Amino acid sequence: MAQVKVFHDQTGNTLTVWFGEPQDEYICEETGDEVILMKDRGGKVIGFEKLNFSTAKSEHEQLRVAFETMIA
Repeated sequence: MAQVKVFHDQTGNTLTVWFGEPQDEYICEETGDEVILMKDRGGKVIGFEKLNFSTAKSEHEQLRVAFETMIA
């Protein structure tokens, strides 16, 4: 089963999502929309980071994330 890892850094205001293994990161590419794509050696996107991400909610409230899968 595939795993998705989600990290929310409230201090740095970033949201990082990995669909692959973080140690496989080889290069990063900034999209210009405050999003950084992390890629492996083959150029496949294995994660992304959203800069300046913040929620308007209390810092003690949990960030809820929902996923939907589909067959490609």
